[in-house]
Amino acid sequence: MKNIVGVDCTENGKIIYFSTEGFHIKKNVTVVVEIENSLQFGKVVTEEHPIDENNLQYKLGRIVRIATKKDYLKYKANEKDAQEALKKCRKLAKKHQLNINLLDARYTFDRDQLIFRFFSETRVDFRNLAKELASIYKVRIELRQIGVRDKAKEIGGIGSCGQELCCKRFLKDFDSVSISMAKDQNLALSPNKINGCCGRLLCCLKYENDVYKE
Repeated sequence: MKNIVGVDCTENGKIIYFSTEGFHIKKNVTVVVEIENSLQFGKVVTEEHPIDENNLQYKLGRIVRIATKKDYLKYKANEKDAQEALKKCRKLAKKHQLNINLLDARYTFDRDQLIFRFFSETRVDFRNLAKELASIYKVRIELRQIGVRDKAKEIGGIGSCGQELCCKRFLKDFDSVSISMAKDQNLALSPNKINGCCGRLLCCLKYENDVYKE
């Protein structure tokens, strides 16, 4: 058995689980963690709990330390610099005539990588933009194209149920949703009935799918 906690490194982003070996960590504590050989600053969003190692489907990440005041100040400085980099990137995207909607930018905690996320309905050749950004900031540049569901999560809105979109409110990962789920629930297959604000099938079609299959 291993004790683990879930950490959010991107604010309302995907929860990543880490072993608490060597630490006793409570919920809402900030930590410095290692992800894919880079350091990230994150917030613990679950209580510490045990899990059978045989049930793990991936290797757990490593908690480097509980964050200090110095770590927090560095994190906030990174955030500020990333916002300036985002403004610069938007200007350069126009210069390179790229039809993209830049959503955000962030540095890894150790500032060895600068990551930009953007939305575009078409495939984008951003190689020249990445090269120019790398020459300015002297770090590894990553430009990530996200889909319409991710964009809806960023923007938010109200669903047909009258509540805030599930993806904005609590969904951390997007499950696969198929038209067969709507058929199993005897729903009218009209797009305005079974599609969400993002134009894709409603995420909530999956919530009761197992019951309908039974």
